[in-house]
Amino acid sequence: MSSTQSNVASPKGIYNLKDEPDHLLVLVHGILASPSDWTYVEAELKKRLGRNFLIYASSCNSYTKTFTGIDGAGKRLADEVMQVVRKQETLKKISFLAHSLGGLFARYAISVLYTPNNSGHPYDLSASTKGLIAGLEPINFITLATPHLGVRGNKQLPFLLGVPFLEKIAAPLAPIFIGRTGSQLFLTDGKPNKPPLLLRMASDCEDGKFISALGAFRYRVLYANVSYDHMVGWRTSSIRRETELVKPPQRSLDGYQHVVDVEYCPPVPSSSPHFPPEAAKAKEAAQNAPTMQNTLEYHEIVEEEMIRGLQQLGWKKVDVSFHSAFWPFFAHNNIHVKNEWFHNAGAGVIAHVADGINQQEKQQESSAYITASL
Repeated sequence: MSSTQSNVASPKGIYNLKDEPDHLLVLVHGILASPSDWTYVEAELKKRLGRNFLIYASSCNSYTKTFTGIDGAGKRLADEVMQVVRKQETLKKISFLAHSLGGLFARYAISVLYTPNNSGHPYDLSASTKGLIAGLEPINFITLATPHLGVRGNKQLPFLLGVPFLEKIAAPLAPIFIGRTGSQLFLTDGKPNKPPLLLRMASDCEDGKFISALGAFRYRVLYANVSYDHMVGWRTSSIRRETELVKPPQRSLDGYQHVVDVEYCPPVPSSSPHFPPEAAKAKEAAQNAPTMQNTLEYHEIVEEEMIRGLQQLGWKKVDVSFHSAFWPFFAHNNIHVKNEWFHNAGAGVIAHVADGINQQEKQQESSAYITASL
């Protein structure tokens, strides 16, 4: 009789694809969402990925818990991941796939879970591992429509239509509706003389080794909606300056509908992000007496510093365009197929994600085989 277990989903969202999986893939949902957002993705990954994957849909930050702050949600996620790792002793590798705000939760969580790899990892057959996440070798860090630069600034929160007056009043209103998370997304959290959380998360600082944790992953991939995403703008989800946004091709890549472009951006060496006195002054003005001028000034300073910090690492940037989809305005939920019936235009995106993970897994296996043969 075979000892292989059937694929069963536990209440916490685990899909056990093999008796002894060695690669944990954590799925992290976005704002006001739940693990059910990943129903389609879980099913597709179960079909497409190797049987060594343990797929886990996080449930610790469901619905209004996403309002309690990126840092608070990130710490809860880190605790949840550690619980999974302790229960499954065969795990050796870890990856994250996150949607929207979940990408920021995941970035905070990995800084909590990060430890420098000073003595070498017992399962690492190369010298390239720069650190461990939850005691495991970090492989993929993938985000789908995540506001890495926050939502402050022109067209970063697209449903405001780029209207300066609406963008100005959105910042002070955001904490009323979405709590501490709102002030962090609009970069107005904390005292005027302290950098906002998202700027601190673009560096290694006393709050955490954010860049070192991200840099420990072998692959960092950003999927960004070029247009029709009413929640997250193209610039913030792809970590680009306005001048770096180039109109992408209209035609989809073969086999991956609505995936229109893939670009590898190598690391850009620079000093750590700064929070100069003029930024503190602009932040105080944006907090206490926001005007279109001081709001713009503050955002331009902080956005540039965040980009400089995050571009110290290499990224693969994948542009997605639902312009030809039946419901293009559902782009924010299409990109991760939140509902198979309403958002199935994103099936090609999920296929692209899964095939990318598979390709990298096979490359690793080949490298391990060659190294072991030497």
